[in-house]
Amino acid sequence: MTSAKILAKELVRSRRAVNRLYENKAQISSVSMRLGEIIGTKRTTDCLSKSVEVMKIVNNLMKAPELALTMQQFGKEMLKVEVMEEMVNETVGSALDSEDIEDEIEEEVDKVLAALGAETASRLPDAQRIKQHSMSRVSGQQTIDEGINGDQEDIEEKRTRLAKVRT
Repeated sequence: MTSAKILAKELVRSRRAVNRLYENKAQISSVSMRLGEIIGTKRTTDCLSKSVEVMKIVNNLMKAPELALTMQQFGKEMLKVEVMEEMVNETVGSALDSEDIEDEIEEEVDKVLAALGAETASRLPDAQRIKQHSMSRVSGQQTIDEGINGDQEDIEEKRTRLAKVRT
């Protein structure tokens, strides 16, 4: 019986030792995970500190206020270019516009009618010829004055817009 007790004691001691080994293994695993977490945190800290250094260098190179000023100047220049482009397009458009062709057609028709009128006028008495001649001159002068005033208004409008852009 004593040997059975000794064996039972040894069995209990072995089981306790196995349980302690499991506990130790769990503690070692916990320490290992904690070390892994610490190493990860250290790497993250190192990367962030390097990022901070890079950001400082980039800030020193960029000089944000100067960049903002340059962007404002660029915006103004782009606005000037847009206005100038619009003016050029309007000028080219008006030069090639169908209204010019219509004006030329009207001038040619007027020339033909004037030639026909001259023939007819030569057949009329002198008093009627003088009256027709003065009336045609007045209407022609009014047409020229209207065209000049319209062009001056367009030029003034474009000058005003350009002045706004310059300021």
